[in-house]
Amino acid sequence: MPQSNKPIRVAILGIRGIPNRHGGFEQMTEYVAPGLVALGFDVTVYQSSLHDYQEPEFQGVKLIHCTDPEDKLGTFGQFIYDWNCLRDARKRNFDVLIQLGYTSSSIWGWLHPRNIPVLWNMDGLEWKRDKYSKPVKQLLYWAEGWAARRADHLIADSPAIASHLFTQYNRTSTFIAYGAEPDEREDPAYLEPYQVQPREYYMLMARMEPENSIETIVRGYLDSGDQRPLLVVGKMTTPHAKVWEEKFRDPRVRFLGGIYDQDVVHQLRRQARAYFHGHTVGGTNPSLLEAMASGAWIIAHKNPFNQAILRENAYYFTSATDIAEVIRKLNPEMRPSMTKANVDIIKSQFLHQHIIQAYADLIRQWARQS
Repeated sequence: MPQSNKPIRVAILGIRGIPNRHGGFEQMTEYVAPGLVALGFDVTVYQSSLHDYQEPEFQGVKLIHCTDPEDKLGTFGQFIYDWNCLRDARKRNFDVLIQLGYTSSSIWGWLHPRNIPVLWNMDGLEWKRDKYSKPVKQLLYWAEGWAARRADHLIADSPAIASHLFTQYNRTSTFIAYGAEPDEREDPAYLEPYQVQPREYYMLMARMEPENSIETIVRGYLDSGDQRPLLVVGKMTTPHAKVWEEKFRDPRVRFLGGIYDQDVVHQLRRQARAYFHGHTVGGTNPSLLEAMASGAWIIAHKNPFNQAILRENAYYFTSATDIAEVIRKLNPEMRPSMTKANVDIIKSQFLHQHIIQAYADLIRQWARQS
């Protein structure tokens, strides 16, 4: 371990940047990195040149902006960005590298400095995502293996992912999920721009990709015959989004696009009659934890990742028929006990402070001598 009078120098790679404008890893880094700084660590986050935040620091976290040509080269640009980040990291005297995700970064795994421990958060089963072609799925399957074998230590954000890593690669891992903060505020004024009333609408929030069960959820909702509107929140920039918007031309289904004001998102979740979580292949999804923390009443896709967190405190579906049946049978008297149980799970296991401390303990364990 580094000398006690010198802060441990940590680099975080594999994200587009903070503050979060993209997804789960960015969201986690936005609170974990400043949290580590508050505990005395020297933290650097690698940042895309395309990110709208171009300052040299964020809440005490040092930011290194690396060239990212994704806007010109598409997905291939991600590989170049990861290459640029690793080339820079090799020049610096870090004590620990935290690598987030393996989709493109594992290709350059051999570039990780050999004298610096690499803690690799493996994310979900990326090679199962329906949005990818068969060749891309095969590449991602290989990439998972490369990352699992090259890392000094693995981090799993779900018990199911930890089990997969051990079964598939005989690698143990440390389970560190994402975090959330319970929020019991409820203000109907937030709903006015959307012309809905508390408990008189449904909500779905996700990336507009097939593996998030968008089509299944919308179809099941329509088949239920319920006249309360369904608010669909998510960036409408994917090819699938345009198809679904055209396919489900029904006034009850409202595609709202992305919403980035977290107070608005919280209020929409909390005050919905029910909240749909259709993610199927990730680990512990941060949007699920936030929905639980908000007191949302959750209808989730039935898979080991979601069940490990929600347990018996949600309704589950695997098909549109399941969703239609759940909607017809929803009993509001069940809501208080189920939502309270989910908030209690967040308080006991997934508070931000717990996640920050878990990373701090793991970093101290692995930080190189200096």
